[in-house]
Amino acid sequence: MKYNRNVYQALTMITQFGINMLVPIFLCSFAGMFLDRRLGTSFWMILMFFVGTLAGFTNVFRFAKRVYETPAVTRKRSAAPVRDTGEDGTACARQESTDSQDTQKQGRL
Repeated sequence: MKYNRNVYQALTMITQFGINMLVPIFLCSFAGMFLDRRLGTSFWMILMFFVGTLAGFTNVFRFAKRVYETPAVTRKRSAAPVRDTGEDGTACARQESTDSQDTQKQGRL
């Protein structure tokens, strides 16, 4: 059962990548076609297609960044991780609560 859950989570993530990429492209393309018909021009569709493509890549980049920065254990429990940036600029999980618990355990021994 656990294997099937992981497969469904992966399929959901792939679907989200596709939706995040395609929806802005289609919406901007249709808006460009509408403007071309309304204004009698022929360049808005192409311009809006590229704007939609840029927006789609931005959405996918943000989504991938969020997925990559979230640890797998946290991803299963919640969607809002607690992150800090280390001295070298890399993201690292905050360890304050576990550090204080370890200190308390050592004090009792």
